[in-house]
Amino acid sequence: MTRPQNTADNTAKGTLYVVSAPSGAGKTSLLKAVLARMPELKLSISHTTRPQRPGETDGQDYHFVSVEDFEQMLEQESFLEHAEVFGNYYGTSRVWLESQLKLGHDVVLEIDWQGARQVRSLMPECRSIFILPPSQEELHNRLTGRGQDSEEVIQSRMAAAHREIKHYDEYDYLVINDDFESACTELSAIFTARRLRLESQQVRQQSLLSELLS
Repeated sequence: MTRPQNTADNTAKGTLYVVSAPSGAGKTSLLKAVLARMPELKLSISHTTRPQRPGETDGQDYHFVSVEDFEQMLEQESFLEHAEVFGNYYGTSRVWLESQLKLGHDVVLEIDWQGARQVRSLMPECRSIFILPPSQEELHNRLTGRGQDSEEVIQSRMAAAHREIKHYDEYDYLVINDDFESACTELSAIFTARRLRLESQQVRQQSLLSELLS
């Protein structure tokens, strides 16, 4: 008769998900929709030195900090990973992330391919997801539709997107954001399937398994 595994504590360690995509692929919108449906997921809020955009909230979209503060945090080794993108710095809090995983929370880390490489080297047990647009034309339309950037900036972002897309094959999962609802379903399925692994369920459902096997 199979018995649930004995563990030092009754909390299954959470999974870290690294999610990347070129600008305009819809990554942020997809994650926002999925997180609303799956409250058990925690979104890692990055620190950044880039200016706060209209509609963004400090501590919710990003932790907006000065270059001086960011450099001080670098010296204190406060970041799991960090990168420079379009002249601005981005970094992930090491202490917060590790504490959430230890509590059993699954954490979603939204970063570019450079940061993803750093995280995979430090935490090889993480899972990685890459999100693609359905075409270059649609990618350009989405970047143009924001109405916040000049054509020069849009072309720069298109070039950067092309460079980013070249790294798609470094990831575990690939989601194409053509139909938004379908992409949400696919992304949710990745998170759900991981939580239903035997070793995770044996910890989360320990009481139920003990009752059923008694």
